[in-house]
Amino acid sequence: MANIDSGLKEMMEIEGAIGAAVVDYGSGMALGTLSSTNSFDLNVAAAGNTEVVRAKMRTIEQLNLNEGVEDILITLSSQYHVIRPLASRKGQGLFLYLAMDRTRANLALARHRLKSIEEELEV
Repeated sequence: MANIDSGLKEMMEIEGAIGAAVVDYGSGMALGTLSSTNSFDLNVAAAGNTEVVRAKMRTIEQLNLNEGVEDILITLSSQYHVIRPLASRKGQGLFLYLAMDRTRANLALARHRLKSIEEELEV
């Protein structure tokens, strides 16, 4: 089992990773962050992406879909941002956030790695 710090380190080992966070979308606060650059404010990203997660959860509820969100992908011109809400009961209300450089990232592999990191994460 991995704690938040080791989970963040594993996320940053994903090819192309430039920033990683574990975020509480109830409060919008990051429980932990790790970045390879100072030009990327992960606390701002955590708060902003909290709104994305809340909006999606609300929409699923309003549509009466009995579905869980596996991940949310935001594609920018030079980056991928992947949001993965934690499915476990212990991780309820949290999400993994990974920002990656598009030129170096393998999106399918990154999604697969995030899933395994989520399964190992002990919150």
